[in-house]
Amino acid sequence: MNQSVQNYPGLAGGGALAADRNRVLRNTYWLLALSMVPTVLGAWIGVQTGIARAMSPGVGLMVFLVGAFGLMFAIEKFKNSAAGVPILLAFTFFMGLMLSRLISVVLATSGPGVIMLAFGGTGAIFLTMATLSSVIKRDLGGMGKFLTIGAIMLFVALLANFFLQSPVLMIVLAVLGMGIFSAFILYDLRRVRDGVETNYITATLGVYLSIYNVFQFMLALLGIGGSSDD
Repeated sequence: MNQSVQNYPGLAGGGALAADRNRVLRNTYWLLALSMVPTVLGAWIGVQTGIARAMSPGVGLMVFLVGAFGLMFAIEKFKNSAAGVPILLAFTFFMGLMLSRLISVVLATSGPGVIMLAFGGTGAIFLTMATLSSVIKRDLGGMGKFLTIGAIMLFVALLANFFLQSPVLMIVLAVLGMGIFSAFILYDLRRVRDGVETNYITATLGVYLSIYNVFQFMLALLGIGGSSDD
């Protein structure tokens, strides 16, 4: 067996490459699961204290943008050091805290059942995309540019609706957002499987943001539907 590997060094290199990819993917899944703990904790604290709801919409938006982009910058800067994981977990706690504003509104208008439904739906989407990432063999590299453009346009539309406050437009944007970020989950996981993304902290950040956005848009969509039925 050793002689065969020596005669065909590409086999050894290919095996090592596959092992590295599996290691990054495994670490990404583990860190992704761990990141849900501070997210839930942050959301619970936010709901209990009402800290996010106490901010005006404008102040809340500014705090979210500064905090989220600042922590994401720090994650990328320290992704290759021991500080990378704690900063990522701090980021997920902050994101949970900011999510508590929407959760509080949905709890008041539609009840906890909608939150559990959004949680289950998001989990089903993640499992579907994770499965597809291991089944689809074609190159998905070209998706990145279109998804990024779509996300930017969505972000601009959301900012516009922040001032317009149109429920109909919000429903359309929520559906589009779920589609775009579900595709991002597939794209990011495929990048890890293909060996394009080799840092599990960066990979976790990308997949986490997509899951977070899918959940947020689904929660908003179900919350709008639930409140309109009352």
